[in-house]
Amino acid sequence: MITKPALNMVGISYCGPYSTFPDEAILLQTEFLSRKHELNVELKSSVLYSPYFGNEVFATYWACFEVPHMDAVPKGMVQFTIPERTYAMVTCTNKRIGEGYETLAAWMNEQKLYKRENAVSLEIFFIDEHLEEEPVDLLIPILEN
Repeated sequence: MITKPALNMVGISYCGPYSTFPDEAILLQTEFLSRKHELNVELKSSVLYSPYFGNEVFATYWACFEVPHMDAVPKGMVQFTIPERTYAMVTCTNKRIGEGYETLAAWMNEQKLYKRENAVSLEIFFIDEHLEEEPVDLLIPILEN
């Protein structure tokens, strides 16, 4: 379990059916990373945040950086704030995300934790061009009693 403070994000998104993932997510992240230079502000960290929200048919998936509030954002990008939340979290790698979600779901079930349905989940990528497998934190927002 981890509590994240509010996060001010700037990024781009993709919305589509689950059948297009993870290919579209990878393309989105690649496009966003190629536009990093357009953010004329100091990033709060170098990790890539991918908040997402979905239903039974499709998902909206983002590629973002945490930034201080910006008065103007680059064309085609959006700024938003994710409120402070408590999450169930597991660390895996970019090559083993499916296994990470299985482990996290099993642990949440054992702990009798329930997903907060109206909140966004997060994938946090620790980008390192020198690694083939990069660490990824998977965070699922939980209902708090």
